[in-house]
Amino acid sequence: MTNTTITALDAWEALDSRGRPTVGCRVTLQGGGIGRVITPSGASTGDFEAIELRDRDERYDGYGTRAATQSLRGPISEAIIGLDAADQRGVDQAIEALDGDPALSHLGGNAALGASLAVLTAHADATREPLWRLLAPSQVPLIPLPMVNIVSGGAHAGRAIDIQDILVIPVGSSSFTEGIEWVARVRAATAELLTEQGGWAALVADEGGLSARLETNEAALALVTRGIERSGLKVADDVAIAVDIAASQLVEDGLIRLRSEDTTLTPEEWIARLVDWGRNYPIVSIEDPLGYSDWHSWRIASEQLTDLQLLGDDLFATNVSRIERGVAENVANSVLIKPNQAGLVTRTADAVALSRQSDYATVVSARSGDTEDYWLADLAVGWRAGQIKVGSTMRSERTSKWNRLLELEATEFTDYAGRAALAVLPRQVVIV
Repeated sequence: MTNTTITALDAWEALDSRGRPTVGCRVTLQGGGIGRVITPSGASTGDFEAIELRDRDERYDGYGTRAATQSLRGPISEAIIGLDAADQRGVDQAIEALDGDPALSHLGGNAALGASLAVLTAHADATREPLWRLLAPSQVPLIPLPMVNIVSGGAHAGRAIDIQDILVIPVGSSSFTEGIEWVARVRAATAELLTEQGGWAALVADEGGLSARLETNEAALALVTRGIERSGLKVADDVAIAVDIAASQLVEDGLIRLRSEDTTLTPEEWIARLVDWGRNYPIVSIEDPLGYSDWHSWRIASEQLTDLQLLGDDLFATNVSRIERGVAENVANSVLIKPNQAGLVTRTADAVALSRQSDYATVVSARSGDTEDYWLADLAVGWRAGQIKVGSTMRSERTSKWNRLLELEATEFTDYAGRAALAVLPRQVVIV
């Protein structure tokens, strides 16, 4: 046995930021290293993600995770105790082999990720080094450019608007610290505008963004653009907009259904609308503009939205085979990276590596049901992802990640990714 040999694993049913059960896991190593994590959970999930194991009984409306914690205490514990935490791939392969299903449906993707991350953080603890350094021991830490939620709709805010999130990116910031301050100014200014037009800025969505019923989806873009202007920052030059459409939730019979506007569009009509938005608003990034199975329409969007970062979330699902297909078909130009979509640390790292090798930008992302853990920030730094998306500038499960990055920038010699991390650099727009 070595100091990094796994000697114990425990698990419990914890709560995420929505108050739903998730999985807590603690791994102990021979030398005393301890890793403790609580796994996140998404609201808008795709068919190609690792499958969470839920109890489906009367507790917590069926969202209980007792079965997943039993997977950890029983078969997963038996499979990995005695293994070396320094061999992360070996540990993850043992979990994969035990489950037998690539979707990790038998043990539960939530259980698998809990064990995998707990082993990783225990190894970092054993080395007495920060987690990011374990992943990039010889490199200067790269602080990512933040993508921050301002207005929410879709599954994150009771479908007040159809678009899931309107976010901002401080593209002109010279540091992460400056960028977060700029974003906070924009959020406050947008809240003021919302109040002035009769909305209630106290309403907060799952990820801390403002939630309000607006007349149209485009009205949300106009509101955030005006918020940037009111903050005193320069539209497009200092702060630009990112849009998370989450279109898979809008697809009905192959068409895009905008319920808040009582409108149905063909994919071609919808893409034309996105092109217009790109011309008229300071948008630099659009996420999941089409359904995750509509590769044909994704190809059309990729041909017509070449001046934007076209970000695949449900499309790629942090899945190497789907990223390979996207690269082969020239679909999108950036990949959202969510560890719980992959279900294991090494699967997630492989998705990051493939994306970067293929010249696709990477955005490490939290989930709408997240936790107070901040390991995600260290993963983004250690993997040199370049961009990070964790929600708004409020709610502690969001600020824990921002605060970790603020800490690293203040206490370490770091580089800042800045606007160069985007798949496509911002361009000038004529604001309508």
